[in-house]
Amino acid sequence: QVQLVESGGGLVQAGGSLRLSCAASGSIFSINTMGWYRQAPGEQRELVARITSDGRTNYADPVKGRFTISRDNAKNTGFLQMNSLKLEDTAVYYCNADGATVASFGVTGFSSWGQGTQVTVSS
Repeated sequence: QVQLVESGGGLVQAGGSLRLSCAASGSIFSINTMGWYRQAPGEQRELVARITSDGRTNYADPVKGRFTISRDNAKNTGFLQMNSLKLEDTAVYYCNADGATVASFGVTGFSSWGQGTQVTVSS
């Protein structure tokens, strides 16, 4: 089983920055893709950014040029640097990771979600 724990959320003024972290732990064999999603009140969860194990990234259009996703493979940790924050970035941000985990019967796939971290941007 693989657990994800996000940190780094908080309250920030518009134009400010925050850096989110996502630490993965458990019986990790490998992590393929790590991603950040967000969900605003009354809205569906949406993709913010994703990064593969070899560093390929993709971003949602609203955050391109402002957010940067990265990862430290040695520490099984992902990051989301958020700059020039806007009011509309306010949401709960969730980390997702998929890959392979070590089970009693061998290696099997996993897809895990963190518990979420609140990001609130004020005017």
